[in-house]
Amino acid sequence: MVDGLIEDILALARIPAPTFAEEGRIAWLEARLAASPGARGRDEAGNLIWTWGGSRPRIVVAAHVDTVFPEGTPLEPRREGDDLVGPGIGDNAAAVAVAINVIETLLASGRPAPAVAFTVAEEGLGNLRGARAVCEALRPEAFVALEGHGLDEVVVDAVGSLRARVTVVGPGGHSWRDRDAPSAIHALFRLADTLVELGDRDAPVNAGLVSGGRSVNTIADHAELVVERRALDESKLDEFASALENLEAPPGLRVLVEALGRRPSGRLARDAPLLATVRAVRGDLGLPDRLGAGSTDANAALARGIPSLALGVARGSGMHSVHERIDGTSLPLGAGQLEEVLRRLLKQPA
Repeated sequence: MVDGLIEDILALARIPAPTFAEEGRIAWLEARLAASPGARGRDEAGNLIWTWGGSRPRIVVAAHVDTVFPEGTPLEPRREGDDLVGPGIGDNAAAVAVAINVIETLLASGRPAPAVAFTVAEEGLGNLRGARAVCEALRPEAFVALEGHGLDEVVVDAVGSLRARVTVVGPGGHSWRDRDAPSAIHALFRLADTLVELGDRDAPVNAGLVSGGRSVNTIADHAELVVERRALDESKLDEFASALENLEAPPGLRVLVEALGRRPSGRLARDAPLLATVRAVRGDLGLPDRLGAGSTDANAALARGIPSLALGVARGSGMHSVHERIDGTSLPLGAGQLEEVLRRLLKQPA
C-alpha cells in the first residue's frame, strides 16, 4: 500500500483546492476511483460520496479536500528523506489518500466498507458546508473525520467558532486640516481591543484580518476587521454574538457587523462505543490514549447528535504553512489504525 499511497498523496497535493474551489480534486478523485466498486456521485454541496447501497450507512468516513491556500500558491510537493513536504500535504491530502487506500484494502479482502464522503468547504469560511450536507442527507449512525496530522491523539471535543466582519465608516478627511474628525481606523482599533479582551484561554478571541484607510495623511473613512471566537462552550459563542450586536461607534461614525459563519461545538460521550473501539485499537497498536479537542468535520456530526470523532493518519508539523510536512514512516500506522477501527466497527451489530 505504501508506494501507491504516497503517489496518491503527492498527486492530490499538486492540485489547487482553495475552499469553494475544490473542483480539481473532486475530478481527480472521480477518475482515480472510476474502476472501484460501489456508487459515486456529487451531492448538492459538491461533496463526492462513495456508497454501497441505498440504506442508511452505519458509518461515514469523511476526509475534506479543500486547503487553506489561495489560488496561485505554488504547489510543488516533494519527498525529503522519509518526509513528504508541501502546502496541504498533510491537511488534507494525506487523509484523503489514506481513506482511498484503506477502503480499497477492505474491499479487496471481501470486508464490508463504510460510506465515504470527500467533503468540500471544511476550512476557513466554508463553515463545514460539506460535512453538514453529508450528515443531513445520510444520517449515519457514526461519523469518523480524517485529518492528515494528529496521529497521536483522538479528537473527541469539537471546538466551535463564531466569525464576523466588523466595519467602521465615516466622513474621513485631511490628517491636519480635518484633524478633529473621527477616524474609522482609530475607532476600529478600540473596538478590536474591546472584543479581544472578552476572550480567555478557554474561549480566545482573535483579530485575524485588518484593513482600511487611504493614505498616511488621510483620516480613514473606512476600516474593517475579521474576528473570531473559539470555544467548547456554546454559551461563550452566544456571549460573543451579543457583544458584536451591541458594538457602538463614536459620534460621527457608523459600525456595521456582518456574520461570516458559526461552527457548532460538541462533545463525544466518553462511554460511546465508537470511542471504546478506537481506544482498544490504539492500545493494540501502541498509540497513546490521548484525547483532544479540535475543529473538524466531526463538529457537524456532533451537532446533530451523531457519535463522531476525528482521527489523524500521520505525524507531522507546519500545518497551514507552505513548509508543511508529514512523516511518511508514520503513514502505515495511521492507515492501519483506520483499517482496524473499521473492521471492528462493521463487525459489531447495529
